[in-house]
Amino acid sequence: MTEQMITIDGIDLCYETFGDPADATVLLIAGGAQSMVWWEEGFCTRLAEAGRHVVRYDHRDTGRSASSPPGRPSYTAHDLTTDPLRILDALGVRRAHLVGLSKGGDIAQRIALEHPERVITLCLASTSPAVPAEHDRKLPPPSPQVMATFTDPEPGPDWTDRDAVVVYRVEAERPYAGSLGFDEPHYRRLAAQEVDRTRDMAASMTNHFVLDYDTPAGFRLDQITAPTLVLHGTTDPMFPFEHGQALAAEIPGARLVPLPGAGHQQPPRELWDLAIAAIVEHTEEG
Repeated sequence: MTEQMITIDGIDLCYETFGDPADATVLLIAGGAQSMVWWEEGFCTRLAEAGRHVVRYDHRDTGRSASSPPGRPSYTAHDLTTDPLRILDALGVRRAHLVGLSKGGDIAQRIALEHPERVITLCLASTSPAVPAEHDRKLPPPSPQVMATFTDPEPGPDWTDRDAVVVYRVEAERPYAGSLGFDEPHYRRLAAQEVDRTRDMAASMTNHFVLDYDTPAGFRLDQITAPTLVLHGTTDPMFPFEHGQALAAEIPGARLVPLPGAGHQQPPRELWDLAIAAIVEHTEEG
């Protein structure tokens, strides 16, 4: 594995690779306010051992990538959406397998619709349709606990107090747990990694959520041509399972693999065998 920085148009983006660059590239796109560490090293290593060139990266305002003042991002939602293409360009990769989670799944859908020539296959995890349908999908809303994180958010910590920030980052994940439970020591380790390598955690926890996200005009899910795998937790409290079912129903030929007991998260360790096998099988093409 090799962590590297690239600078494009004056913007620093940090990424890390696993495996042989001669193998097909699998680009992992994390969720909003998530740095690359949430795609765990062990998960990436297992994909690489299966013969994939795995790439994970820090969104702007996460990890070691470019940072803006809290509440004042110096970039647009479109920039965030096209950063995966900048990463691929830096690697000299014309076409890749995209694996996007939550907001990363939204980004992956947009790329598949707007830049289909860059996508070999698509894997959408813990996400929801990024474009409207001709009919009302009537998808269920987030749980009350998740809604409260938006309507009545906890006050931020003292951002200069490293331990307080780690606790805050852990607690930010707690409402999104599924029925498998919340492994607090595990989340604490990931949160500590994130805090210790992030330029500005106040910006990281704020800026993605003040961007103006538009809805791509004129697109429908049935226009996605890339073979698509949908991974969705059966107890996802942010996007209940029906959201994954809608993706699988509307994208031609898409296959849905339920993740039993998973919440709104990267596939938990208990389900790595299932999720990794599904991704490996799906990315055999190319």
